Amino acid sequence: MGRSQNSFMKKKRADQKRKRKEEKFQKRLEKKNQETSSKLEDMMAYVDEDGNITTVPPEERERLAREKAAKEKAAREKEIREQMEEQKRSR
Repeated sequence: MGRSQNSFMKKKRADQKRKRKEEKFQKRLEKKNQETSSKLEDMMAYVDEDGNITTVPPEERERLAREKAAKEKAAREKEIREQMEEQKRSR
């Protein structure tokens, strides 16, 4: 006669439990070995005008917006100058 199903299921369950425990241990080791930053700047979060959470401080966001606007303005002025030069050439 063969073994009963109970002992087979017990072994299977024990193997699954052992595997889960080992995987959990490996995850714990990986998390422990990860580099972490304890700097306050890395932990800070800011809320923008729309209520979204962001890592960029408001001062830097304003500076980036000004730079972007300046670049767009310079591109428009360049385009206008090129059009004016083209008009002068065609006369």
